Amino acid sequence: MRVGIIGTGWIAEKAAITLDGLTECEAYAVGSRSQDTADAFAAKWGIKKAYGSYSKLIADPDVDLVYVGTPHSHHYDVTKEAILAGKPCLVEKAFMANARQTKEILDLAHEQKVFVAEAIWTRYQPAVGMIRNLIAEGRIGQPRLLTATLGYSMGDKPRIMRPDLCGGALLDLGVYALNFARMFFPADIVSIDGTCVKSATGMDLTNAMTLVLADGMLCNLQSSAACVGDNIGVVAGTEGNLIIDNINNPQTITVNGPDRTYVETIRVPQQITGYEYQFLACRQALAEGLLEPREMPHAETLYIMQLMDGLRQKWGVHYPMD
Repeated sequence: MRVGIIGTGWIAEKAAITLDGLTECEAYAVGSRSQDTADAFAAKWGIKKAYGSYSKLIADPDVDLVYVGTPHSHHYDVTKEAILAGKPCLVEKAFMANARQTKEILDLAHEQKVFVAEAIWTRYQPAVGMIRNLIAEGRIGQPRLLTATLGYSMGDKPRIMRPDLCGGALLDLGVYALNFARMFFPADIVSIDGTCVKSATGMDLTNAMTLVLADGMLCNLQSSAACVGDNIGVVAGTEGNLIIDNINNPQTITVNGPDRTYVETIRVPQQITGYEYQFLACRQALAEGLLEPREMPHAETLYIMQLMDGLRQKWGVHYPMD
């Protein structure tokens, strides 16, 4: 599968590193708004084609999948252009700026019969199935409480501080915490509440979210672009708990029994970067003629974006494209 990478930032580099380590996929082309930047990126990562515009990459007939690695604020236009050109897309999280854009793009993809997926990498990783199995096997009894934190000290990066770049912690980091809860406990949300601390530019720098689910679960979630978090996830049940070392890229799952007695530590399979699973899932879905990946259905992408829209509205965090 020949992948065309849109963007040349840090996340695009991670995609290039990942694809370099796969035999089933390759980083075939890169697109930037600057030819010089595209050329430099291509030379650094051994990519065959370098384009000085996103449109030129999308027009390349040999590109099998367009990977959109630009900031959230710029996902809509380039993804729409790619879909209208019949190009399958893997779009970085958060999928779009808001639910309205998300629904438009997903509806368009279905109308055009073009595959599109959200690159929320944690959804595609083997750890998901491992944790689901531990819960299903009753290793911790009946789950009752989930907690998850994700925090990075990101300073005053423009993509965090600027409304026009869809700044704040929620779309960048909180989306992982919400997905962490949803991918293990997809029951209906009875109530959702939250609060945040905002920057001088009106973006949520640190936030807290509480979800009460129809199955009796309570989820306490936090994300911050202003501090170094422990990034730990815990699923607590009546007979024990699971401690996931990093909700952003799990490496170990610790199983504890009653009274927090240690039972075992389970390691996830060795990985290239952890991004490989989303590319391989896209390859498999395309081979099967699907319009969405099984690991992250379109309905779930839209639902989580709607949850984030609701939280932002409550907090008074607004983007120009709202």
